[in-house]
Amino acid sequence: MSLELNEQQVLRRQKLDELRELGIDPFPPHLFDVSHYSKDIKANFDSKPENYTKVKLAGRMMTQRVMGKAAFAVLQDSHGKIQIYVNRDEVCPGEDKTMYNRVFKKLLDIGDIIGVEGHVFTTQTGEISVHVTKLTVLSKCINPLPLPKEKDGVVYDAFTDPEARARMRYVDLVVNPENKETFIKRSRVIQSLRNTFLEKGYLEVETPILQPVHGGAAARPFKTHHNALDMELYLRIANELYLKRLIVGGFDGVFEFAKNFRNEGIDRTHNPEFTGLEIYVAYTDYNWMMDFTEEMLSKCAMDVTGGYDVNVGENAISFKAPFARMTMAEAIEKHSGIQIDGKSEEELGSLAKEKGCEITKEMGKGKIIDELFGTFAEEHMIQPTFITDYPIEMSPLTKKHRDKEGLVERFELFVNGKEIANAYTELNDPIEQKERFEEQLKLAARGDKEAMAMDYDFVRSLEFAMPPTSGLGLGIDRFTMMLTNQASIQEVLFFPQMRRENFE
Repeated sequence: MSLELNEQQVLRRQKLDELRELGIDPFPPHLFDVSHYSKDIKANFDSKPENYTKVKLAGRMMTQRVMGKAAFAVLQDSHGKIQIYVNRDEVCPGEDKTMYNRVFKKLLDIGDIIGVEGHVFTTQTGEISVHVTKLTVLSKCINPLPLPKEKDGVVYDAFTDPEARARMRYVDLVVNPENKETFIKRSRVIQSLRNTFLEKGYLEVETPILQPVHGGAAARPFKTHHNALDMELYLRIANELYLKRLIVGGFDGVFEFAKNFRNEGIDRTHNPEFTGLEIYVAYTDYNWMMDFTEEMLSKCAMDVTGGYDVNVGENAISFKAPFARMTMAEAIEKHSGIQIDGKSEEELGSLAKEKGCEITKEMGKGKIIDELFGTFAEEHMIQPTFITDYPIEMSPLTKKHRDKEGLVERFELFVNGKEIANAYTELNDPIEQKERFEEQLKLAARGDKEAMAMDYDFVRSLEFAMPPTSGLGLGIDRFTMMLTNQASIQEVLFFPQMRRENFE
């Protein structure tokens, strides 16, 4: 990006000076008390015109069509667009016509934010419009908007480049206002889930973002140094271990919409900073959590989209409960032919290599199984599917399966070939938890950069007894992608992480 001003930018800065010379502040500090919005007016004027004899609106001027002593323009506010009609003698009732002849016609540009007062009427062509009696400059746009142009049904200069839209989301939302709907739906996702939990009596909490131990997930952390305490801290990769401490403390149900950070690659489904929901409920297990997950996601889909069925790319997805259920061993065998039960790390590694998987020496048994599932089975999980009963090596925070040796009570929910949720019957035996952490340390010594660290304080908390508990983590960004039919995580994040822009 060049810092050198182009012709339009220079011209608009000159207009700033001209406005100031006329005694008009292009960035006034005073309140503009908006009384109505475009959407409300257009929806209700025909039935109740008496409610719109005096209105005040504010927004961006997106088009301008001057016809001598009168002009039409389009005002875009946060709710939509509406036409305004500006008559010289009505906005300038006295001898001085500067506000119309000079300010409105010459010094205002597309993108400028203005306030208008007047009344609503219907034009001869039947368009609901605002008849302006007073106009106020609220903010001058000194960088021209990249507005699309249409001719003969063909759109030119549309602001569609994904990278530019992500870098300048503030511009994207102005010139492509339809994209607001994605972010509105994202907000509704969180609202729906929150309402479900609050109705159940669960408590919304906040836990530390800076943590002395990076725990709760298999991921590479961001590390920083705290000067006053002279110690290393990590941006949290998950909030799981703190939420379970609160279950020890006596809360029966806690949840948090948490910003998590993982020092990993960026692709269509990964961003280093993401939003995760985690919920923990005492005196339950993973079977209960599967049923609850079906309930809350079905309700959420209905709340956000008005139905259970959504289109995700070429696939029609139904979030209507119940969801399909399949063990991890069944899924791997079905899609690869490999039977993993009873196999050693060496046997699984050899079988995986024979199938073309990239197996390295630092990968333990859990990582090999995860690689098999990811390579052969994951992409086939199109409809919501619970994959259950994971090998113990993959799940150091999970209780051993009550019936199946070598497995744990864990499930992940896959939709459209992507994992969106992860849940356990939580391990609450402090002695076994310490041993599981020690196994993770051995994997770290072998070179596994995602292995969990030892968290002695968490082990100590379990020594004071945590009741039987199930917990769930849900990726808000990925779930939103599915409900809004977006192929890239960048489309559901206002400001996704990107390579630093060069302004020199």
